[in-house]
Amino acid sequence: MKQNILFLLGVLFSLSVIAQTKLDSVQKLEEVTLSDNKLKTFTNTQSVLKLSDSTIKKGNSLLTHLLNNNSTIYFKENGYGMVSSPSLRGTTAQQTAVVWNGININSQLNGQTDFSTVNTKIFDAIDVRSGGGSVLYGSGAIGGSIHLNNEIAYKNENTHHVAINYGSFNTLNTIYKGHFSTNKLSVNANVSYLQSDNDYDYVDSNKSNLNGAFYSNNIGLNLGYKINDNNIIKTFSNYYDGQRHFSLQISTETPSKYKNRDSRNLIEYVGLFGDFTSKLKVAYLTEEYKYFSNIERDSYTDGGVNSLILKYDLSYKLGDDITINPVIDYTQNTGEGSSIKKVKRDVTGFNLLLKQKIGSRFLYEITTRQEITNNYKSPFLYSLGLKYKFSNLYTLTLNGSKNYRVPTFNDLYWQDGGNPNLKPELSYQIELGNKFTYKTIDVSVTGFYNDITDMIRWLPTTTVWMPINTDKVKTYGVEGELNIEKAINKHHFSLSSTYAYTVSEDQERKKQLIYVPYHKATASLGYNYNRLSAYYQYTFVGEVFTQSDNNKKYNIDAYYLSNLGVDYTLGSNKNFTIGAQINNIFNHNYESVLGRFMPGTNFNTYLNFNF
Repeated sequence: MKQNILFLLGVLFSLSVIAQTKLDSVQKLEEVTLSDNKLKTFTNTQSVLKLSDSTIKKGNSLLTHLLNNNSTIYFKENGYGMVSSPSLRGTTAQQTAVVWNGININSQLNGQTDFSTVNTKIFDAIDVRSGGGSVLYGSGAIGGSIHLNNEIAYKNENTHHVAINYGSFNTLNTIYKGHFSTNKLSVNANVSYLQSDNDYDYVDSNKSNLNGAFYSNNIGLNLGYKINDNNIIKTFSNYYDGQRHFSLQISTETPSKYKNRDSRNLIEYVGLFGDFTSKLKVAYLTEEYKYFSNIERDSYTDGGVNSLILKYDLSYKLGDDITINPVIDYTQNTGEGSSIKKVKRDVTGFNLLLKQKIGSRFLYEITTRQEITNNYKSPFLYSLGLKYKFSNLYTLTLNGSKNYRVPTFNDLYWQDGGNPNLKPELSYQIELGNKFTYKTIDVSVTGFYNDITDMIRWLPTTTVWMPINTDKVKTYGVEGELNIEKAINKHHFSLSSTYAYTVSEDQERKKQLIYVPYHKATASLGYNYNRLSAYYQYTFVGEVFTQSDNNKKYNIDAYYLSNLGVDYTLGSNKNFTIGAQINNIFNHNYESVLGRFMPGTNFNTYLNFNF
């Protein structure tokens, strides 16, 4: 592996020299930049749902509930604020990548991100990219990827945002976001604190949620500095500290709790040299947890992983219509825990990306990736996308790709059953997208097909449970998105809606995968008049099976939720907003995991102050 590192550094040096051959040509920097530029540059032929800043600021702070109310993703929640796992296009939680400022942050231990640990209020942009993306975003981007981005802006401004939210179950969330910038320096800071007693009563029952309290702290600092018109340095940092008591299903269970701390640090150098854009990223991520099976005792099990990521990205524009982009990266993961001896994984990856526009109507993009590692046999990955704009009314897209998910540290090295001979999960998929635009009406309909092999399942053997490459799953279906805006004098109306029909079938049993609904739909109706704003949200989730044989006796019935919110802006500069929300206004009794009941009608109030 040392040879791989030396080779990587040598190529980085060579490419840097090439990139500086056109120093005479100056390329201006954008006023606002996101570190995850691949989301914009090489995702022209796939579906991307962008959540507006106003949508992020309204509603619940947890990423689970923001996406549950505004996307086709289904979530398994072990109660409000508890462990939350997504299913996007019928895939598993480990097959959905979470990308922070261009860096995949899924856990190296269990392969997923717990969406109840992500506070949406500290981010400037949140996007959902559906479909395969392993070439760009690595392991797990099979069903899709969730992108959490912070902006670096040079606008000569000094702004501050303070929000205080208080609601049912003694839930308190305080947020500060500040941005200071000149034409050369940008500082973006955020701090949040969230806590809840989480002791809600169950609907239609005399029972309540026991041992459900939680809290979390987030601190973030993002900096950008223009050395000159050709060189810029950016840094992104985030620290998370949280604790949850795990809700009990029966009162006689032993109360437990879980503590976790994560840190994410990224430094990026950007050099602009004529038609070349040279980017070097260095990221260092840590994750660690402690699980207390009895909250009255000090004994616990633990685990943690430290990850070092080096990435060099050289983009070359061959005229106005062709972009060629080689990328080289190196990742080292070092993990250790109560059930895992100290282990290390080194991965070197080589990407080649190409995009070309032909005329004003046609575009194609090709991406490839090959990895080198000694922990598993890495497949060659690729994607091909086509886009044709027939008219201002209709655009057609087609995308096919090969994607993967690597075995996690738990899969490979768990002392009581880890399997070091596991292969990566593989996925071949294709999607066809149709987008219709008429004035302020946008409609998109996408059909998709996904063939997944070598899925990893923990199965009982003669002595212990062990992960095995066993399952073959096919998922297919259709997704739709509708956005309408209409202004009548000072009255502004908006409607956003999503719908997904998803079949996710185990090819051996010919049964729908558990916790994948056939139907999921959302709708949000907004109204604005001068300083007044109001909205209504509707979410429908079809029935889900909880047994692999699809026994209806144990299924979870379909349910729908309705939320209502209103706020009013005060002050001569419209810098003070007071608002309230009522969630589950019809007090429906529902659950997304069998036996894990969610809250009935509950409220949230908030004060937002901008200065």
